[in-house]
Amino acid sequence: MSNSDTVQLLLRLLDLLFRLYWLAILARVVAAWLPMAGVQVDSQHPVMRFLHTITDPLLNPLRRFATFGMLDLSPVVALILLELARQLLDGLLRVAA
Repeated sequence: MSNSDTVQLLLRLLDLLFRLYWLAILARVVAAWLPMAGVQVDSQHPVMRFLHTITDPLLNPLRRFATFGMLDLSPVVALILLELARQLLDGLLRVAA
């Protein structure tokens, strides 16, 4: 396996991980909106607990700076930061190759 192949594999893996985390944040946002549509969401369901477990480390610190009254913009800020981090890592790996 050449150095270029290794970098391409790393780029694909990082892209997949960032996309999965992005989807986890999006799923958490949708789950938070469902009760407003009359759909009950069990916060103790294993899927919901998993979503909170993996997204809380990023969302909780952002809430201190991205919450305005009842409006929590931490998921939006998190998605922007994730995209910036993905692009930065992508660029660094491409330069290193």
